[in-house]
Formats: sequence, C-alpha cells, structure tokens
Amino acid sequence: MSNMLLEGVFAEVKEPCSLPMLSVDMENKENGSVGVKNSMENGRPPDPADWAVMDVVNYFRTVGFEEQASAFQEQEIDGKSLLLMTRNDVLTGLQLKLGPALKIYEYHVKPLQTKHLKNNSS
Repeated sequence: MSNMLLEGVFAEVKEPCSLPMLSVDMENKENGSVGVKNSMENGRPPDPADWAVMDVVNYFRTVGFEEQASAFQEQEIDGKSLLLMTRNDVLTGLQLKLGPALKIYEYHVKPLQTKHLKNNSS
C-alpha cells in the first residue's frame, strides 16, 4: 500500500473525545466521534446523570446519530440509565446496527461514564 492510501485511510480515524462539560463542537464525521468544549449549550445540564430522556436523545442527534437517537427514546434511557449501560446493552439492547452501536458506546457512552466517575470520586 502506498503512503498516500494509508494517509487517506487513517485520516478518517478520530480519537474518542474528552468530555469536560459536554457541549458539542459540531466536528462530527458521519457518525464518528466529535470534539467537545466547555459550556452548557443545547439546554442540557452539564452532568449526564441529570439528563432527561430527551436530553439523551438530543445529545445523540447532535453528535451525528440522528437515526439511532430514537432508540434511546423508545427504551426510555435517561442520563442515569445511560451511565449504567454496558457495552452489551448498547450493542444488543437498543437493536441498532453494529457499526453505529460500537461508535456510540466507544466514543460517547464510555467516555461519559468515565468522566462522570472522575467527577464524582473526588
């Protein structure tokens, strides 16, 4: 493979985002991870544990998962439920396609859980 081809392949790969206060910086690429900045935009409380079902739905719509966001509403996933979800819950419990489900868990659910635990362990 040429270097140019490899650069093209890896250009689309993004690192999981760090989530200081959870407001979206609208840099998403086709259901990939997004960058986030400090503030309380979009009317969501900064702590995901305080999110209502519609806050969760709107979060996933905002970060590029428009089609998958409705699954969180159908399953009545609020912020507390979101923070309790396992990888298996996201991959099988929401009845999503595997690709988007993996991205949702790895780039969004898991970092939200990690950030929440760090903030509440001090």
